Amino acid sequence: MEFRDSTGEAAFRATVRAFLDQEYPAEYAGRPTEWGLFNGAGRAQAGFAQFMKGWTAKLNEHGWGAPAWPKEHGGGGLSVKEQFILSEEFAWRRAPRSGGIGHGWAGPTIMVYGSEEQKAAYLPKIISGEHIWCQLFSEPGAGSDLAALQTRAIRDGDDYVVNGQKIWTSGAQYAHMGILIARTNPDAPKHRGISYFLVDMKTPGMTVRPLINMLNSHEFNEVYFEDVRIPAANLLGEENRGWYLATTTLDFERSGIATSVAHQLIVKDLVKFAAESELGSHTVATRRSARHELADRAIEAQVEALICYRIISMQERGEIPNKESSIAKLYSSELDVRLATTAMHLSGMYSQVTDRDDAYAVGGKFARFYMHSTTSPIGGGTSEIQRNIIAQRGLGMPRG
Repeated sequence: MEFRDSTGEAAFRATVRAFLDQEYPAEYAGRPTEWGLFNGAGRAQAGFAQFMKGWTAKLNEHGWGAPAWPKEHGGGGLSVKEQFILSEEFAWRRAPRSGGIGHGWAGPTIMVYGSEEQKAAYLPKIISGEHIWCQLFSEPGAGSDLAALQTRAIRDGDDYVVNGQKIWTSGAQYAHMGILIARTNPDAPKHRGISYFLVDMKTPGMTVRPLINMLNSHEFNEVYFEDVRIPAANLLGEENRGWYLATTTLDFERSGIATSVAHQLIVKDLVKFAAESELGSHTVATRRSARHELADRAIEAQVEALICYRIISMQERGEIPNKESSIAKLYSSELDVRLATTAMHLSGMYSQVTDRDDAYAVGGKFARFYMHSTTSPIGGGTSEIQRNIIAQRGLGMPRG
């Protein structure tokens, strides 16, 4: 990895910084971070939702709403290194980026496999933010072993009739569209006979039910399909070839430098808490182990950044990270938990407080961070699955 920017890359970084200086309000740049909920931080602030509408339009003017997308589809057509620089600079400023299922997964998959009609119908509305998307993949009996899914889609004239259940669907309560995989040939081996659909979330027969987590927040949902009729025109790619499309979608689900920067910012916030707050300074002053923990977390956050740099350097050379992406995901997820644990140790019994009005306990942020961090080793592929990938594809070990 070449850590220094080329002349062109340095100029691009300067452009991004100038944009943030001019366009991103200081009151949002300095807002408190809700750790573990990086993308949602500050959304509860008055006027932030309205600000985001104009912010998205400004990003799209530069092609930064979807920087990896080709320009002909409304994206920025940025190089791998330029995308890296954009993510890094935005992350250091705690500035929001357009994103989500539509920008990151649905749109790129439609670009690869969709018809011209499908591209024209869906891609512009993803770029504009008019359509929010969700991912209808996991099922109660098919999470890590996704190919074991049982939701059925049976062809009936110009439609497919879908019955089944999906679970852990993030943002389904807000989504306009969803990407769905369902079994269209139950007699085929489990990785075959699956098809990929684009689904209007208001289609009759679909029911979205909330799954409330231990933070008492509504992030996930379960979605039921009861004789839901999906037009055959909404089939993406070929029938019974949906597994290959799904793996393309999952290839886009990668951890990146933004999470690494967020972790470095958390370390800085923890050090500030330890130095300035009565609670934190008392802990650090009386417990050498607390100082050692902070040092360990600082080193680990830097190691995470180096892992991300390695992936970026591979992509710049035209290589496809495989085991390397699993290494990054595993390391990042488990660092999330270690950071949350350190935060709890620094605040002692006050780490139990979740009340946002309790200033002494940092508004309950530590407790919420800890509870949210428990999802990190599960979402996006469990730590166990990542270790299997690393063992088999990285170390050449046989399946157990």
